[in-house]
Amino acid sequence: MPKVTIINGSPTPGSRLTAVMALAEELLRKEGFEVQRVNVGELPPEDLIHTKFESEHIVKANALVAEADAVIVASPVYKASYTGVLKTFLDLVPEKGLAGKIILPLFIGGSLAHLLSIDYSLKPVLSVLGARHILGGVYTVDSQVARTEQGGFQIAEELITRLEENVKELVEETNRRIESTISK
Repeated sequence: MPKVTIINGSPTPGSRLTAVMALAEELLRKEGFEVQRVNVGELPPEDLIHTKFESEHIVKANALVAEADAVIVASPVYKASYTGVLKTFLDLVPEKGLAGKIILPLFIGGSLAHLLSIDYSLKPVLSVLGARHILGGVYTVDSQVARTEQGGFQIAEELITRLEENVKELVEETNRRIESTISK
């Protein structure tokens, strides 16, 4: 069973990004993928800030990344970039820790003004970590994920369609990579 790890870079539980990640997870599970999450905001702050590579929590989080065939990197956009808590975790991912993995970025921001934050702020860091197959990614704006009166979320159809297309590409590329590895 192919494995995907979602790295959730949001420091806020229950954010709109949660709904986007949940939909991606649902789509992946329907395709037979095993999905794990690293919720960076739940890792001990002192481990992140003091770059404690040997921390039990960091070792476990990095193991989920290492075991994955594909990785989704999800973050809200603050000040034209992904969150600082996500950066502190990425600093703890081993050198070449993303080598051989299919990567799908998922970003959410307040406006389209930061649409290129995936390309200009995240992709260079992912490349340094060995990622060579980074998909285009999905950038959405807050208004496409509305909070409902019942405490849930309503995702705009256009966003659902884009997410379905991108997850489909992730599934195809991951399966292709696994098949080519098996046939060698």
